[in-house]
Amino acid sequence: MRVIGTAGHVDHGKSTLVERLSGINPDRLAEEQSRQMTIDLGFAWIDLPAGETIGIVDVPGHRDFIENMLAGVGGIDAALLVVAADEGIMPQTREHLSILNLLDIKNLLVVLSKIDLVDDPEWIELVKMEIEDLLAAHQFDETPIVAVSAHSGVGLDDLLSMLQTMLKDLPQRVNYHHPRLPVDRVFVVSGFGTVVTGTLSGGTISVGDNIELQPAGRIGRIRGLQSYKRDVRTASPGNRVAVNITGISGGEIQRGDVLTYPGQIHPTLLADVHFSQLADIDRPLKHNAEVKVFCGAAESIANVRLLDKETMTAGESGWLQLRLRDALPLTRGERFILRYPSPAETIGGGLIVNARPGRRHKRFQPEIISDLDTRLHGSPGEGLALAAIGDEPYKLADLQKKLGYSDEELSSALTEALSEDLLVAFDANTYWAVESWQSVLHAIIAELSIFHQANPLRLGMLRVELRSRLGIKLSLLDRAVGTDDRLAAEGNFVRLSDHSIVFTVEQEAKAARLRQSLATMPFTPPNISDMNQQAGEEVVRALMDMRILVKVSDTIAFAADDYRRMVGDIREHVKAQGEIDAKTLRDMFDTSRKYAIAVLEHLDSLGVTRRIGDVRKAGRNL
Repeated sequence: MRVIGTAGHVDHGKSTLVERLSGINPDRLAEEQSRQMTIDLGFAWIDLPAGETIGIVDVPGHRDFIENMLAGVGGIDAALLVVAADEGIMPQTREHLSILNLLDIKNLLVVLSKIDLVDDPEWIELVKMEIEDLLAAHQFDETPIVAVSAHSGVGLDDLLSMLQTMLKDLPQRVNYHHPRLPVDRVFVVSGFGTVVTGTLSGGTISVGDNIELQPAGRIGRIRGLQSYKRDVRTASPGNRVAVNITGISGGEIQRGDVLTYPGQIHPTLLADVHFSQLADIDRPLKHNAEVKVFCGAAESIANVRLLDKETMTAGESGWLQLRLRDALPLTRGERFILRYPSPAETIGGGLIVNARPGRRHKRFQPEIISDLDTRLHGSPGEGLALAAIGDEPYKLADLQKKLGYSDEELSSALTEALSEDLLVAFDANTYWAVESWQSVLHAIIAELSIFHQANPLRLGMLRVELRSRLGIKLSLLDRAVGTDDRLAAEGNFVRLSDHSIVFTVEQEAKAARLRQSLATMPFTPPNISDMNQQAGEEVVRALMDMRILVKVSDTIAFAADDYRRMVGDIREHVKAQGEIDAKTLRDMFDTSRKYAIAVLEHLDSLGVTRRIGDVRKAGRNL
């Protein structure tokens, strides 16, 4: 699915057009409806003729609300620029085009609205020519223009058809297994709790996933997901998503926060950026100037440190280090916009090249500028990490052959890739791209989340079953469990670390009655089918998973304390006497031959004892 943004002047009929196309009034605030002016972000969606659903972010057009507009355009695939036929181009139309250029949004469609209000065809042609000149000046030369009337419906079918044509050839959003949801709206729904909305990028998210809110670092869980008012289990990159969160209250979240997987994004107070200044701005950008930074849905005051120039004038580009007043959850490769706070004016924008430089750079340092240029245009370390994407880890020698790096180049690339967290080291000679490793971790966590939801009274999934379902090597699963604190192992089971078996009051009462009955006959317990009938199969299986019951055969299980006592006494007897048989065990615990044989066969399988004729002697694990 795709997301488009609609921009235009307050009187250009933008919201009316959206409502006519979608049936949804994007102006949700009472003040917006009374003033007939978009003040904040509005949201809707439409179904194109071919059946694809596209999301719409309706951004404010008035100059007074341009900063609200910036919170909504970061995640869009394309833009509709609405110009009213009876008014023509407004100053903010130029600013909107400049912002689209700075954010590298290339896909644009101009909508000439309100044509029903103009009787003069020559006027329409003049407005179109004016728009074409403006588009050419902003490098949108081949942008189509479609004339419509939201009132009469003229041109709406053409608009939908042109939208479909524009969007059909766009590449799908890539799933890097690094989801990022910049929050553009937060509210509380009675009976459900906190809900946030945004445009998802970078990876999928699923119901049951643990998520982290940055920059606060608060951990929560996804209780529910909706995309275009439809409940979904998993949301994919490029969609508008509403996320119902547990564990984080609405008062702790604000616009500009980012939802992601725990540990994937960290807030920063410094960022190295490549910046381009608008060609028509009057004020030069000076070192240490105070600016407003807009990235995703977030904003912060910052001071700019010019790293390679004394000042930056209209149309120039160069390197800046931003010193943010408020920590923001930025990531490499994001686009940003700078504006002067007063008088408010868009200065320019660019690309975040290093989101966590860790230190303030000295100015006019050739080695620093060279390093930033390498980061901007790609580096050996990035090439190594790209080559290490695959279904399983690579030997370093194979990566060297694949890339053709010399030993010196390989060593430098490896150091860089590891320091930038682009590679995971499995040993001194085996590496894997973080992207691939994160994909495996996400798949494990997603599979366990589904399992826990379907089987709340199971401690976890059998390790071999989980490995088989995911189609990965057992060594990878074992490493994941051993290194990721979101995962835990319990004997042969793997579970999410925050999952535990919780009985209902009724189930707890049944379990207590079963334990009481076992206490009265510890070494001749009821068979498992009788236990199931008494307490319920799910409860009995849960007690086995928790090692409160120990299963020794298909039909026999003992309370764990009684089992441990039997095994301890058997060990001591074998050590003292050299052997034990079923009759001796039967007499030691006043049990029956059936139970004695079941226990001994179980211990044979564990290597505690080994059978020789009718007796058991010490096994390898005695």
